[in-house]
Amino acid sequence: MSATVRVYVDGRGVDAPAGGTPVDAVRLADAPLAERVVAGERRITDSRGLPVVDGDALYNGAIFRVVANRPRAGDPDDA
Repeated sequence: MSATVRVYVDGRGVDAPAGGTPVDAVRLADAPLAERVVAGERRITDSRGLPVVDGDALYNGAIFRVVANRPRAGDPDDA
């Protein structure tokens, strides 16, 4: 088993640790952006725009995008 997997963050290919998480992949691509994710200012989505969970395991070919973390209309926190 390889120690790394090839994933893509905002169009940039990175070799991330095989047991890593999406935030780990973002950190390799852009460390300050990863800190914004951790702070809740940004969130990570998959290639379809669906949010990913930080605990999800990375896999070869995964595509992630980092987007603004805005509440959706109708969310309980939307006051």
